[in-house]
Amino acid sequence: MDNNSFTSRHVGPRLAEVEKMLKTIGVSSLDELIDQTIPSKIRLKEGLKLDAAMTENAYLEHVRTLALKNKLFKNYIGMGYYNTVTPAVILRNILENPGWYTSYTPYQAEISQGRLEALLNYQTVILDLTAMPLANASLLDEATSAAEAMIMFFNARSREMQKSGANKFFVSEDVFPQTLHVLKTRAKFLGIEIVVAKYDTFTFTPKVFGALIQYPNQFGEVTDYSDFMSKAKSNGTKVVVASDLMALALLTPPGEWGADCVVGSSQRFGLPMGFGGPTAGFFACTEDFKRLMPGRIIGVTVDKQGNRAIRMALQMREQHIKREKATSNICTASALMAIMSGFYAAYHGQDGIRAIATRINTFTEKLNAELPKFGYKQHNKAFFDTLAIQCPVKTDKVREVALKHEINFRYICEDCIGISLDETTTADDVLTILNVLAIAAGKTYEGLHCDGNCKSLINMPEQLKRKSAYLTHSVFNSYHSETEMMRYMKKLEIKDLSLNRAMIPLGSCTMKLNAAAEMLPMSWVRYQAIHPFVPANQVEGYLEMIHNIEHDLATITGFAGVSLQPMSGASGEYAGLLVIRRYFDANNANHRNVCLIPSSAHGTNPASAAMTGMKIVVVKATETGEIDIADLKAKAEENKDNLACIMITYPSTHGVFEEAILDIIDIIHQNGGLVYMDGANMNAQVGLTSPGYMGADVCHLNLHKTFAMPHGGGGPGVGPICVNQKLLDFLPNHTQVEVGGKQGSAVSAAPFGYPLLLPITYGYIKMLGAEGLAEATKYAILNANYMMTRLKTHYKILYTGSKGRVAHEMILDCNSFSLSAQVGDLAKRLMDYGFHAPTVAFPVHGTLMVEPTESEPLSEMDRLCDALIQIRKEVADIESGKADKEDNPIANAPHTMQVVCADQWTHAYTRQEAAFPMPHDDKYWPTVSKVDDAFGDRNLVCSCGK
Repeated sequence: MDNNSFTSRHVGPRLAEVEKMLKTIGVSSLDELIDQTIPSKIRLKEGLKLDAAMTENAYLEHVRTLALKNKLFKNYIGMGYYNTVTPAVILRNILENPGWYTSYTPYQAEISQGRLEALLNYQTVILDLTAMPLANASLLDEATSAAEAMIMFFNARSREMQKSGANKFFVSEDVFPQTLHVLKTRAKFLGIEIVVAKYDTFTFTPKVFGALIQYPNQFGEVTDYSDFMSKAKSNGTKVVVASDLMALALLTPPGEWGADCVVGSSQRFGLPMGFGGPTAGFFACTEDFKRLMPGRIIGVTVDKQGNRAIRMALQMREQHIKREKATSNICTASALMAIMSGFYAAYHGQDGIRAIATRINTFTEKLNAELPKFGYKQHNKAFFDTLAIQCPVKTDKVREVALKHEINFRYICEDCIGISLDETTTADDVLTILNVLAIAAGKTYEGLHCDGNCKSLINMPEQLKRKSAYLTHSVFNSYHSETEMMRYMKKLEIKDLSLNRAMIPLGSCTMKLNAAAEMLPMSWVRYQAIHPFVPANQVEGYLEMIHNIEHDLATITGFAGVSLQPMSGASGEYAGLLVIRRYFDANNANHRNVCLIPSSAHGTNPASAAMTGMKIVVVKATETGEIDIADLKAKAEENKDNLACIMITYPSTHGVFEEAILDIIDIIHQNGGLVYMDGANMNAQVGLTSPGYMGADVCHLNLHKTFAMPHGGGGPGVGPICVNQKLLDFLPNHTQVEVGGKQGSAVSAAPFGYPLLLPITYGYIKMLGAEGLAEATKYAILNANYMMTRLKTHYKILYTGSKGRVAHEMILDCNSFSLSAQVGDLAKRLMDYGFHAPTVAFPVHGTLMVEPTESEPLSEMDRLCDALIQIRKEVADIESGKADKEDNPIANAPHTMQVVCADQWTHAYTRQEAAFPMPHDDKYWPTVSKVDDAFGDRNLVCSCGK
């Protein structure tokens, strides 16, 4: 390994340390270990055919060259995506800060108080601006949020509605087209009928369980929906409103005129367009739906000392717990982007947000007033930022002149255009727009006098004007200078334990290094300031990168084609299963709807299958944790006439390369089904084997796991799917951009999902190259087996392969001492040692699932092993009676600075045993003691308060 290569910087153990690790394991070489771990019959016969590895400098120069191929035109397209200003203090201290972007989902609340507070702020923003009583901590984008609302309403139908077969969902014809496309995708296999019509002439019937309207609508019209809402309510129909967060600073919020749910995107609150994302979808609803609401809710509770604490509330909303009974497969969010939007609101405050919105609206009104001078007719009677304009000439002429001035409008039809202004629009921009329109109409524009503070030219109807206050909490009125905001962000950051502070050994979640060189391009304007629906010749750099990533991921997985549209792992699961369903549908085999799922599978697997209308049949696991082949064969044959697929994770969820994988795939194919391989554990495959090589038909990848994207406190991520040749035509497509297969269907609002994140994975692949990717996999397996060897004399290792090896992760069984210490308490005790816990109680109750990844150095792995061994000794003290069963370091963990430094200390163990159980030169202090989940659920508070 070249000591100056990116591989040497990415991989943790140094060459001199590898010999020690191999000796501890009991093998003579790394290749011998791999031979003992991965079945020979599935090993690739030759290396991946990828470009040679780049140095970091070469990669950054390459990706900079691609960026220069993207053209920075002024975009007035709108349709849910707008230019915005990300305050530099937020860009530098959040988006570019590993203290924020490397943190994990806040399952361990005591070491997540910073990001939890930031997410609570975000929820408060959504609650205030929508005037709704309940909001979650973000979803993925506006279109999928609308789809989640539709499904939530469907599942909430009254008994009478269910008996009568009420299955119609009304969609106003003036919603964004990409939202309608996603709704149709979700509805198809769930028995929901989408009815598209004009909102003001639609006749409700008892069959209509839900409705979606847009406010302002896709053409910019701001409508008084009071009559529509009255009709819907009298019919028992629930209404979701897709809205614009910035517009709600001026408009009467939907919660004040009876909406049951409000969805949208917080992209306008400081998030770059990024050619489509990442965004943060917002979701707010009435209390009636709090037990059905998708996603995560952050709530306020108390800790063991009675102090205020924050945690994820109502955690049964985590859909993987519900499995096939789930009402959604959402198990992620867009947390980092939601956090940025929350800080954006705090930085500007109510007055600042209102000023931005007013400025946008004022410029729009001024533009509207000037249009008639050149023969243009504007259709919207009331509007916020978007004008629907009838042109005196064909729009091709307008387009020609606009492109010469490096401007993009929305071209609705041959004589209509849309123009949407935004936070970045200046008076000079308005002048340029008017000049373009004048030239297109064959006229001369003489100029406009406006210094940016012109008074409104059109009065919004009184009933549409917002009169209620918002963002009144002190957090939105305290940090308006950069110094104050910078310190507030740092105050929250140091409350959290992120990957920049310590190892996060989460099994199944792969918290590896997110290299700085991979992250840098996310901040470059030629990747940030790109609208997703611009002409292809303006994004040649992005498209070249996307093409290269698709090619490389197809090569790595052994498949024929790739879609980057899914925005998370769960979204990828759904998209992969959707491809299978559409394939059978196109081949007159729609009856094939049975999905076999091993009992050990991650809970999102059955949840995703349920979302595609499949019937889930569970396959047993053997005592050694592998799929029971006899049970699989019996169930495959029993369902052979209706078998659609099997969902299988490889290596297994138990962290083992199952020897019978080829037999499993053959059994499914022999019975007419397809094989979906969950890519959650792809970090143990890359460069050594592949789903396509083994014979699978489709897989999804978690780019935020194997391919180095940061977790960002629970998202964003990307979950692309890879398919074989016969499934290519069923890949997700899009209504606005030609992408995917002709027989596919959109799963996201943007054609390529979250493109701003793609330079991260692109860099990971390009800088490692074929050899480096394989090395990373080998070192992930080496690190796991080294830790397993050190720990196996203290903890039972639940599952190993036939030669006593684990793949890239292991399961520590804690059930044998559960009467003395619960596994959840061990997770809290690890905080006192300066660690985030491994995955708790998954996939087996009473266990810890440990995954070191390839990035961790030997010193950090040893530190974790020493901590786990010492904790096992603390358990032994409880077992022997040396330590009190109720008052001991494990039961009382974690120990905060306030507790340890208090005047009184009443415990039987010492303060040093509590807070400094092992020498460590960088003591991390949890900011709260053990949180009280039950109290928080009984007293649900999901906002900052008043």
